[in-house]
Amino acid sequence: MQFSKSTDYALHALIHLGLSESRNHIGIKELSASLGVSESYLSKIMSKLRQDGIVRAVPGVNGGYELARPADRITFLDVIHVIEGRQQLFECSNSSSRQHRLLAEGRVERQETERWGQGECLVEKVMVGAERHLHQYLREHTIQMVLDEANRIRSAEGIEK
Repeated sequence: MQFSKSTDYALHALIHLGLSESRNHIGIKELSASLGVSESYLSKIMSKLRQDGIVRAVPGVNGGYELARPADRITFLDVIHVIEGRQQLFECSNSSSRQHRLLAEGRVERQETERWGQGECLVEKVMVGAERHLHQYLREHTIQMVLDEANRIRSAEGIEK
C-alpha cells in the first residue's frame, strides 16, 4: 500500500499552515515554494481540502489559505480520506476458487459458521482487520501532534517560531 504524493503534499501544507498561524493565512505561491510543488498542482489539493472543510480560502490580493478548524481536530485519516478517497484497501478476488470453497466447507463441518460466516474469505478477514488498525492509528494522530513535536524540536534547538 502506498499513499500518493498528493497526500504527502496535503499533510505538509497543513503543517506549514499550522506552524504559521501567527500570520493567519499563507498564499499559494509561498506554500508551493516551501513544498517544492507547482502552484496548479497544489491548488487542486488545497481545493479538495477546502471542499471538505479542512482549510478555508482567504480572498483578496493578499489572500491565501488557513486552517478551517483547530489542528487538533484534523486527523491524518481525515486528510487521507479527502485525497485518496474512502475505498476499501483489500477485496477478496478468489472467493469462487476451489481452495476457498474447501475452506468454507471445512468450517461448516466444524460447525463454526456462526462465528466465521459461511463463504467468508479468511484472507480478507485478516486484511480488513489490518485496515481497521491502520485507520485507528491514523485517526489517533492529528496535525496538532506534529505541530507540537515540531515546536518541541525548535525549542530544544533554540530556533525561533
